[in-house]
Amino acid sequence: MGLSFEFTTSSRIVFGRGSALKVSDLIRGKGNRVFLVTGRNADRFRFVRDLLINEGFEVSLFSVESEPTTGIISYGIASARENNCDVVIGIGGGSVIDSAKAIAALVPDKGSLTDYLEVIGEGRELEANPLPYIALPTTSGTGAEVTKNAVIKSPENRVKVSLRSPLMFPDIAVIDPELAVTMPPGITASSGMDALTHLFETFVSNQSNPFIDALCREGMQRISSSLKKAFKNGNDIEAREDMAFASMLGGMALANVKLGAVHGFAGPMGGMFPVSHGVVCAAILPAVTEVNLKVISEKKLARYLAKYDEAARILTGNPEAKAQDGIKWLKELMQYIKIPFLSEFNIDKAEFSSLVQKAKKASSMKGNPVVLSDEDMMEILERSF
Repeated sequence: MGLSFEFTTSSRIVFGRGSALKVSDLIRGKGNRVFLVTGRNADRFRFVRDLLINEGFEVSLFSVESEPTTGIISYGIASARENNCDVVIGIGGGSVIDSAKAIAALVPDKGSLTDYLEVIGEGRELEANPLPYIALPTTSGTGAEVTKNAVIKSPENRVKVSLRSPLMFPDIAVIDPELAVTMPPGITASSGMDALTHLFETFVSNQSNPFIDALCREGMQRISSSLKKAFKNGNDIEAREDMAFASMLGGMALANVKLGAVHGFAGPMGGMFPVSHGVVCAAILPAVTEVNLKVISEKKLARYLAKYDEAARILTGNPEAKAQDGIKWLKELMQYIKIPFLSEFNIDKAEFSSLVQKAKKASSMKGNPVVLSDEDMMEILERSF
């Protein structure tokens, strides 16, 4: 059977320094009553609101002050409906982009949020087209501006789940690297590692294909040369540009190919403990890589070993590098950008068994290059603690 794959992403991507200033032109004709979703500090990017108001748009503000929860999203949906909003703009980090995406998706629908959620809900398909949605990311990690899902936390169920639909790709992704220059080093580090994990996991995924591989190679190369620079100097616009581009590529990859065990653990862990998604990904990526390679070697799966070797060559810049060199590089990077171990987040080791059982059910596990036993998964947690 010959090469076969599908690829989808946002309808339009506008990338470049200063592109955020085009938002009023880009939104024209899509609606007049804007639901503008921001982070905790709505004044940080007040210029977007001012641009819209000066061009005659009505703007309703909605601030997302934490990771999106079922309660926050339900409140946002109600607020957008009450203000008769007909277009949504999200400007902020992954939490803001996902919140705005979910709100845009469900304002026109008649059902409740849980009707459409995976795992804890019915997982129903959307019954109506979402409101037009423009995403402006201000961090470089999630790639949510080019994905078709929104990750939402259910505090009562202690789990993060997805609202997912092919209809949920943003209509326009506006990626302006200048929006990221004020990002503090800690968020630069965790979001950058999230982007790297997306690229790394989709590159070695059992669903990978040559098209996705090309995106991943480009993204990993840019992160390998620029994450340390962006961490050290947030005003390094060339480094910020590389990170924004790599994050976008990671989002494109994960929207079309399943991830792996890192994200299999990240969802349950983020739902159970107060640890950011990017930190979880960074903290367990080396251990997942080590355990995956152990199983790959035992099963003599040359195809996947070759993929890990190639990833190591890209990340280290050494044409002779092997998979173990890649693991060493990852650990040294984590130390440089100050990624903590899981033990620093009050994660109770008594919960490891529960984490393993929840991770086994995660959608991302379906993309892991090998099937991991419960013992393998416990080993990953122990190595990351």
